[in-house]
Amino acid sequence: MTTKNKFTDSKDYLNKVVKVKIDRPLNSKHDKFNMIYKANYGFVPGTLSPDGEELDVYVLGVDKPVKEFIGKCIAIIHRTNDNDDKLIVVPEGFDISDKEIRDQTNFQEKWFKSVIIRK
Repeated sequence: MTTKNKFTDSKDYLNKVVKVKIDRPLNSKHDKFNMIYKANYGFVPGTLSPDGEELDVYVLGVDKPVKEFIGKCIAIIHRTNDNDDKLIVVPEGFDISDKEIRDQTNFQEKWFKSVIIRK
């Protein structure tokens, strides 16, 4: 078994309902960097990303801080200069363009090169 096989494949979550634990709620401040989270940010419990942490998630389309969220994964931000994909999870029936995803995650994603994967 290769090391890669033990990691969670972010593409397995596309178009699926996902339960997210939020550890950095909307408008919270990052504990190490001078950055405010402009979206609820968390992870999928029980997963493992190549960075050694759980699979990260941006929850978009929710305008208040939350502790947990269940929604649909509509896209993945795949960083091409880092080994850390980010799921984009939204309320069921909510639609958002790639440009809006970029705009709403730019507070953190501006430091990375990435592509948005859908379907």
